[in-house]
Amino acid sequence: MNDRLQKTYRFAEKKAADYLASLSGQLTNEIYATTLTKDITAWKQNHIRQYSFFSRGKGKSNPRGYFGYIQWLEFTGKLDNYLDRSISYIFLRDLGKSLHSPHTQKRIRHVVADLKKHLPLSAAIGNGEKSEMFSMSGLYRWAQKEGVESTMIWLLNKLKTVSANIPEGMNAEEAKRKLMKIIAGVILHQIEEMGDEVPDEERTRKLDEAMRLGYSYGLTYPFIDDLLDSDVLSEEEKKQYSSLIRTTLVTGSVPELGQWTDKNKELIHYIHSELRDAFTYIQGHLRQEANDNFFEQSYVFFHSQEVDREKDLVNASYSNEELYIPVILKSASSRLIVRSVLSAEEDAGFDNRTFYYGIYNQLADDFADMFDDLEAGAVTPYTYYMKYHQTRPDLINPFELYWTVISNLIHNVYHSDPKTCEVMLNRAINGLKRFKERMGDKKYNDVMELFATGNSKFDQLIQKMVRKADDVEFFDKLLRDHIIANMKEEEKEREAFLDTVTTVRGQINDALHIHENDDASIWEDPIIDAANYSLQGDGKRIRPIVTWIMGVHEYGLDTSAIVPLLKSLEYMHTASLIFDDLPSQDNSSFRRGRPTLHHIYNTAVAELTGLYLTQKAVQEQASLDQFDPKAVLRLIQYSAGKTADMCKGQAMDLNSKGKPLTLEQLNTMCFYKTGIAFEASLVMPAILAGKQEEELEALKSFAYHAGIAFQIKDDLLDVESDLATLGKPAGKDLENNNSTFVSILGIDGARKAMWDHYCTAMETLQQMQHKTTYLKHLLHYIINRDN
Repeated sequence: MNDRLQKTYRFAEKKAADYLASLSGQLTNEIYATTLTKDITAWKQNHIRQYSFFSRGKGKSNPRGYFGYIQWLEFTGKLDNYLDRSISYIFLRDLGKSLHSPHTQKRIRHVVADLKKHLPLSAAIGNGEKSEMFSMSGLYRWAQKEGVESTMIWLLNKLKTVSANIPEGMNAEEAKRKLMKIIAGVILHQIEEMGDEVPDEERTRKLDEAMRLGYSYGLTYPFIDDLLDSDVLSEEEKKQYSSLIRTTLVTGSVPELGQWTDKNKELIHYIHSELRDAFTYIQGHLRQEANDNFFEQSYVFFHSQEVDREKDLVNASYSNEELYIPVILKSASSRLIVRSVLSAEEDAGFDNRTFYYGIYNQLADDFADMFDDLEAGAVTPYTYYMKYHQTRPDLINPFELYWTVISNLIHNVYHSDPKTCEVMLNRAINGLKRFKERMGDKKYNDVMELFATGNSKFDQLIQKMVRKADDVEFFDKLLRDHIIANMKEEEKEREAFLDTVTTVRGQINDALHIHENDDASIWEDPIIDAANYSLQGDGKRIRPIVTWIMGVHEYGLDTSAIVPLLKSLEYMHTASLIFDDLPSQDNSSFRRGRPTLHHIYNTAVAELTGLYLTQKAVQEQASLDQFDPKAVLRLIQYSAGKTADMCKGQAMDLNSKGKPLTLEQLNTMCFYKTGIAFEASLVMPAILAGKQEEELEALKSFAYHAGIAFQIKDDLLDVESDLATLGKPAGKDLENNNSTFVSILGIDGARKAMWDHYCTAMETLQQMQHKTTYLKHLLHYIINRDN
C-alpha cells in the first residue's frame, strides 16, 4: 500500500503545484484586482447605505450577544437574508455544493426555514421559553426527535472523557469545539446525502452512523494534529507517535503501542486505545469502493501536515512551492476525507470544488491566527512573509494570494455565479471586520500596510468596504462566539459551584455534631454517639447545600440564621439512610464508605437513632427564631407532611420487593423516596423567604424531575460501579430483588429516562423566575457523578 499512497501523494502534489502556478500567474497580472473591483462595485450597492433620520431606528446599532442579535435581526427584517447567506456559505464550504444549482437553493431554503424554528426570535424565548438548540438539553431533544438518543448519550460521555484527558499545554475548550464542529460537519454531509425521502428507520441508522463516524474522524484533530503541534510530547516522542500514525495508514491496521516514557505513558495509552477504536469503527463502515479513497486522502492530509510541521521559521530559504503546496493539500484533503468516511458516492464536481476551495479557507484562518502562530514559531504563509518579506522579494504576499483565490473561485471554479460572489465577498469583508475589531485600529492598520497588495486603488476599496459595508455577518461565527463564550462562562460557573459546594459542605459538617446534654453526662449515651457516627460519614450533603444556595445565594437569607434548617435537612436524610440500611429493609452492610450503624451497634440502637434524628430535625426547625413565626410554622407543617410522605415511599419500596413494578409505580415510589427530599431542600428556604405558591409549584416541578434523575443515576451506578467508588456495596438492588429503572427499562432505557428528566428539569428551570446557575450545575452533577 505504501507505493500506492506515495504515488497518490505525488499526483496530488503535482495538481497542487499546477494550481499554485495558475494562481501565481493571475496574481502577477493583477487579474484579481480588475475582476474583484468590478464585483465589489456591484456588491456594495446592497451593503453601503445612506441612513436617513427616519431609518435610524432600524439602522446600524445592532446589539451584541447571541439572543439580542438574533432578535434584532428579526426586528429589522434582516434575519432571512442573514440566514440565507450563512447557510449558503456552509453549503459552499462544508458540503462542496454549487450555489448555482436549483436543488441546492431549495435545500438552503429548507434548512433556513427549519433553523428559524429553533432560534430565539423573541425575548421570551431567549429568556427560557424553550430550550436553546445548542445546549445539552436542546441537543438531546433533537436526538429524541431523530431517534438517536442512545447515540447522543454515548457522544456526550465521549466528549466529557476527551475533555478530561486533554493534557496541560493544549486548549481543552478549543479541542472540544473543533471536535464538535467536525461531528456537526459529518452529520450535515449525511443529511444532505440521504435527503428527505429516506424512511425513518434508515434515517435514524444513518444519523447514528454519522455521529459515531464524526466523532471517530474528529478525534484526529485533538489527538493527532493538536497534540503534535503542542509541546506536550518530546521531539523523540513526536517521531515515535508520527511513525505509529504513518504505519497505520500504510498497513491499514493500528500497531501495538510498544514502550513509552513514564511522563506521558497514561495519556498515550488512552489516546492509542481511543484512536484504535475510532479507526476500527471507520474501517468497519467503509464500503469497499470508498476504502482506497479514505486511505489515500488520509495519507495526503497526514503527510502534508508533517511536511508543514517540520518547517522551521529560522530557515530563510523556503520557496513559495514549499510554503503553499502543503497548505493546498491539507486544506483540501481534510474535507475530502469526510465524504470518504461516509462512503458517499463519487462526485467529480465536489472533488474539484473542494480541492480548489480549501486554500481559501486556510488562508483566512492563518490570517486570523497570524500573531498566535508567530509567537509559537509556526511557519505559515503569513508568519514567513512577516519575517522575510524585506529580504525575500520573491515571496508571494499571502494576503494578495488570498484575493487571487477568491477571484479564481468566483469566476473560474463557480463560473461567475452571482450568489457565490455575494457570499464570498460577504465572508471576506466580515473576516477583516472581525480581525480589526479584535486587534484594534492601530494594529489592524499596521497589518494592512505590511500586506498591502501593491495595487493601491484595490487596497483602498477593500478598506472602504471594511469601514462602511453592512450586512456581512454570518450565523456560524455568531454561534461559534456564543459557544466559546458559553463554554468559558460554564467553566467559571462550574468552578464557582464546586468551590461553593466544598465551602458549604465543610461548614455543614462542622455544624452537624450533636453535643450531649449536661443532665445526661452521667450516663453513657449510645444514641448520641450513634447519631454522630452516622453524621460523620462521607456524605455529599446535597440537600442542605441546595438549601444554602437557594436561601443565601438566591433569596438573600442570613447565613447564620438558616443553619438550623441546614442541620435539620441532613438529620432527616441521615435518619432515612439508617432506616434504609436495616436488616428488615435493604439490609446494607456499608454506607458512606463505612460499616452501617446496625453493624457497629445493633438494630435497636439504629432504630432509636433514626427516630432521635427525626425529632432532632424538628427541634432545629423550631429554633429558626430570626424569621416570621408564621413562616416557620408553615415550614414545620410542610416538613412533617413530607416526612410522612417519605415513610410512605419507603413502605412502597418494602412492599415492592420481589414484585415487578410498572414504570408509573416506580416513578411514584422514587418521588416519595428521593424527589421529596430535593423538593424540601428547595421549597423550605422559599417558605422562609415568603415566596408565593406559584413559585413553590415551579420549584416542586423542578425537584420532581431532578429527584427522579438522581434516583435513575443511583440505579445505574448500582450496576456499573463498585464499593470503592460508591462507598457502599454495588449490586444491592439485584441482590434484594428490587425493581429499579434498570430492571424495568434496561441500562440503555434507564439512561434515556435520566436524560429526559434532566431535560425537563432544565426546561422548568429556564422558565422559573429565579434562574440560579447553581441549580443548572446541580443537574449536571446529578447525571455526571460517580457516586
